[in-house]
Amino acid sequence: MLLGSFQSVLEARNRDEFRGEVVRFAKRLGFETVSAITVVDHPVGDTEFVAIDNAPDAYKDAIEDPKAGQLDPVMQHCKRQSVPIIWDQSTYVSAGQGSMWEAQARFGFRTGICLALHMPEGRHFVIGVDRDQALPKDRGEVTRLVADLQLFAVHAQDTAMRVLVPERLQLERPKLTPRELDSLRWTMDGKTAWEVGSIMGISERTAVLHINNAMHKLACTNKHQAVLKALRLGLLR
Repeated sequence: MLLGSFQSVLEARNRDEFRGEVVRFAKRLGFETVSAITVVDHPVGDTEFVAIDNAPDAYKDAIEDPKAGQLDPVMQHCKRQSVPIIWDQSTYVSAGQGSMWEAQARFGFRTGICLALHMPEGRHFVIGVDRDQALPKDRGEVTRLVADLQLFAVHAQDTAMRVLVPERLQLERPKLTPRELDSLRWTMDGKTAWEVGSIMGISERTAVLHINNAMHKLACTNKHQAVLKALRLGLLR
């Protein structure tokens, strides 16, 4: 069930579609609310935040308050680490922010999981899922929830950077030739280099050359990584 979520979020074409996929994934995972934030650091000037969420309207001001983020122990953890944090009331109490937890708990934010991906060139992606009920007591089940969220974040972060970050801050995407894209597209369908060459009317050696060129441009070490990254960047559908 979740596997389809990974593919769907890769294919989101705009902010609304991305938000829809993120919310659907969170609910399938068993969480009522979710937020996803892109962060772009600037050498000079303020850091830029762009977020999507499905928080209650009455709580949106608190979520979007940058001063609150500076006090929130979950956000401070994600700012410094890539290790996911499983949080509840004790997380806030131990940080001296018990009143912050009480304020958000009224809106269903009683416990959850949050993580951040820190990427080159000052790009960051934070995703958190929250709910009113306690997490499962079975450690294996909680580990699975964390792993599913981590895997979803890996798929979602490139889409987030593509559809949430303003165009002026977008990093340049690799430019692949039509032949290189076709080679990756057929590879995505499970075709071997020989089959790709036969379909495209070129030799197997030339098909391998196109695939290798695409891998090099995408900075990937194998063709499967190249296909996944091309999907994330929106180069393939």
